Amino acid sequence: MTGAKASAPDEAQPVTAGTQNLDVAQLQQALAEAQQQASTHKDQFLRTAAEMDNVRKRAQREVENASRYGLEKFAVELLPVLDSLQSAVSNAAQADAKSLAAGQEATLKLLVKAFERLNIRQINPTGEPFDPDRHEAVMAQESTTAEPNAVLQVVQPGFELAGRLLRPARVIVARAPS
Repeated sequence: MTGAKASAPDEAQPVTAGTQNLDVAQLQQALAEAQQQASTHKDQFLRTAAEMDNVRKRAQREVENASRYGLEKFAVELLPVLDSLQSAVSNAAQADAKSLAAGQEATLKLLVKAFERLNIRQINPTGEPFDPDRHEAVMAQESTTAEPNAVLQVVQPGFELAGRLLRPARVIVARAPS
């Protein structure tokens, strides 16, 4: 080899003032872009956090209103029944038994219609097998005509609201003769 030394590819090249200025300018531009992205992301985060807070507050208000005014539809449906009962009571002194009975029937029809509109359904399980989840046995009675554990008679009907039990039907249940 002659006196010239070949430079190895992994050796660093000398940094000149021109290349150093170029690197600093690139770094400053990258920093400015990163700061702009960070600012944009921070703004998006703050907007999302505010929107989530608004959604939470709106849901809380809706739950409070549902709790406070949930019975409004029920009350509106029962007002005609109340009016009919008040009319019957105020006219009871002048009315005969036949007109009182007719008034009671009309009031009962109003109540049944209100229950239908509110999706309240009567449970009348006569002849059905006894179901402890929907029926309350008040008595067991021997029967030769009905299957054991079948409902013989309904003492007090039960009610469901949209498939949910409000009150079980109180029933007399058949048992096998002794």
